[in-house]
Amino acid sequence: MAFNKDKYQEIIGDFTLDRDTLQETAAAFRRDMECGVQDPDTCTMRMLKSYVGLPDGNEQGSYLALDFGGTNVRVLRIELQGKGKFQVVKKVAKPLIVPGVYDFIGPDSTAEQMFDFIAGLVDEAIEEDHETKYLLGHTFSFPSQQTDLYNARLIIWTKEFATSGVEGEVVNDLLKAALVRQGIGNVEPAAIINDTVAVLLAAAYKQPDTRIGSIYATGHNTCYLESALPGGIAPMVINMESGSFSKLLPNRFDNELDEASEKPGEQRLEKMVSGRYMGELFGLVLAELMELSAKPAFTSIDMSAILEDEAPEYRKTAELLQQRTGTQLSAGDCAMVRGLAEAILVRSARLVTATYAGIIWHLAGAGKVARQHIAIDGSVYEKMPLAKENVLKALYDILGEDAAQVDTVLEGGGSGLGAAIAAAMSQKA
Repeated sequence: MAFNKDKYQEIIGDFTLDRDTLQETAAAFRRDMECGVQDPDTCTMRMLKSYVGLPDGNEQGSYLALDFGGTNVRVLRIELQGKGKFQVVKKVAKPLIVPGVYDFIGPDSTAEQMFDFIAGLVDEAIEEDHETKYLLGHTFSFPSQQTDLYNARLIIWTKEFATSGVEGEVVNDLLKAALVRQGIGNVEPAAIINDTVAVLLAAAYKQPDTRIGSIYATGHNTCYLESALPGGIAPMVINMESGSFSKLLPNRFDNELDEASEKPGEQRLEKMVSGRYMGELFGLVLAELMELSAKPAFTSIDMSAILEDEAPEYRKTAELLQQRTGTQLSAGDCAMVRGLAEAILVRSARLVTATYAGIIWHLAGAGKVARQHIAIDGSVYEKMPLAKENVLKALYDILGEDAAQVDTVLEGGGSGLGAAIAAAMSQKA
């Protein structure tokens, strides 16, 4: 079969964002966040307070970090050495579920069982030293209502978690009680932060001119340091939950994906940019272009494989498409398939960058854009072909010559270091 080239070009146009559209998106994002700073109810994003500022890079001492963002839980003992330097002294990681052996995330499991298991990991990380005092920072990546750096109450489980007795509770209280039950009273939970905030803290510890942190992966979110909170509150990192930004111009495929999703109308930006949804968009478009009776299942990993295939014959792409659609495509058709994958990825990178630019404009106010880094963690930014270069290109398209003041840095594995830094900073609060 061959694609209808007119329809193909029309669809590529639907996924193409010119400079004017990018600048308008960045301006809309800035307006939305500035309303949200004054009153989160007027914003399409949550604009959550983290109750922590940025490190000065001189934090020192031995701290524990609990990274609890999914079924694999990590506990690290980290030595902060000041001047942005650190050492991971001990790392313990185990899954919360091993089928047929144990399950601490199912509906039959309890909060006590889950946190006793986690306390056991903490004991391994301190090598059963029950004398030395440790402060513990906790990266907890589930929807929570937070009132200070210690108190975060789980609103609702996500990611297929169903453990009873945790929703509605202060997570650090549950952890502290488990530590006491296990005879580990020398470990004191001191801070709890979101994983995006952890990325920013980790990067800012090493590079002081970092005020924006972002996760660009299966999901998407960004945080930044806000210095103009109402009521004279000290500068604080705001976890924007920016994936919910909705002042956008979605195309018909975006709308179809949204309507078929678990929560229509929510997370509109995330559904246009994140790794979880890019493959779905790709499959929706291919189903129309190839006149398939059902949408083929593609992932962002499949898109990466297609983007990496630059051979004239496109044999790897043809094999993948044969597996997913049951149809053998010519090299010419495969080239167009690759063009579609590129258009979806490039739009993603440009939209994400427009949100960064909106924050940069907000931070600059009426002044000049300051020299700064944007810390980014995540598989899309790190591993997908064309992602990083299109983020940088979009910065120049939106900011013009001011883009020379901004660069992006990869902050991989920031959840653990960020949690340890938060624990250290809790002593300053």
